[in-house]
Amino acid sequence: MNLNEIRTQIDTMDKEILDLFQKRMNLCKEVAAYKKENNLPIFQEEREAQILNKMENIAADDMKTGVRELFTVIMDISKQLQMQIISSDEETHEISYPDFKNAEKVGCQGCAGANSEAATKIFFPNHEPIYYPSFHQVFEAVESGEIKYGVLPIYNSTAGSVTQTYDLMGKYNFFITAVDHVEVANCLAVRPGTKMEEIKRVYSHPQALSQCSDFIKKNHLKIKDYDNTATAARMVTESSDSIAAICSERCAKLNGLEILQTRISNVLPNFTRFICITKELEVSPNADVISVMLTLPNVPGVLSKLLMKFFLQNIDLVKIENRPIRDGSFDVVFYIDFKGNVRDKNTSLFITELCKSCKKFKLLGNSVSF
Repeated sequence: MNLNEIRTQIDTMDKEILDLFQKRMNLCKEVAAYKKENNLPIFQEEREAQILNKMENIAADDMKTGVRELFTVIMDISKQLQMQIISSDEETHEISYPDFKNAEKVGCQGCAGANSEAATKIFFPNHEPIYYPSFHQVFEAVESGEIKYGVLPIYNSTAGSVTQTYDLMGKYNFFITAVDHVEVANCLAVRPGTKMEEIKRVYSHPQALSQCSDFIKKNHLKIKDYDNTATAARMVTESSDSIAAICSERCAKLNGLEILQTRISNVLPNFTRFICITKELEVSPNADVISVMLTLPNVPGVLSKLLMKFFLQNIDLVKIENRPIRDGSFDVVFYIDFKGNVRDKNTSLFITELCKSCKKFKLLGNSVSF
């Protein structure tokens, strides 16, 4: 048999497979109608495991893995189809809308002149923020109800993720309700009269130091981590030593510092993305990015199967990040952003089904970009 003859047979079989697949999906529609009428869950773990095990057992030895993967995908497609049918006239739960204009108390980390203050002013132009010394205190203030909204940095276009924020997300109860970005124009600031060659050490937040690493290396500067760029600038003002801070130009001017050099970031322009968090789930009508945090069972292929669910639902993944759980293991927690609004019935049901395939799952919010 030559190659063309083999391909002709394959084409014939592909058509047969397609016909059988469509017949199977039509039966799945009937299953969905029955589940809807009898208020049954879409995902039935025992039934799915039973089918996968049966297909794998009757498959040839060299086909077992492939057969299991094939039927896993088929059942995922079936579940997506059933979700659409079941959610067609399902009522959505009432979700509050954010009210940035009438917020009584808002907060951020740092002090006047910090990039966090600039971000807070974007979300709340008519509010003076309450300042907190650390990121975790902002989370605590939101969780306790001390403030209505908190603003925190989460990602920088030069240095990447703000790991402090990510590592605190699993420890507090909150929801992301809005995001925006601020251009960070880092400068080297000193007490008036201090020369570059006199600088003994440069202080700033680790993110700012990372963003300006090329400048630091070129000028052979010694660095020291500090809680915040703005508080670092204030510390330089109050110190009698020949030290410097990396901070914003506005921050330098507020603290009476001299700017030795401006726009010293490795890459220009340099932006930092900020999130606005609140205690209760609040979703704007035009919110378009959903954020979740999850851990997965430690079994082969589990991440690829999770990502396949997004593909089958035609949901656009915006970002996927992982961080160590820090429990002595090498396990990680995933942070995933994807397009959607939880007020949409199909999206809401997708999230419900998504969490069933995870060890742990947490909805972090549904944000709108300012």
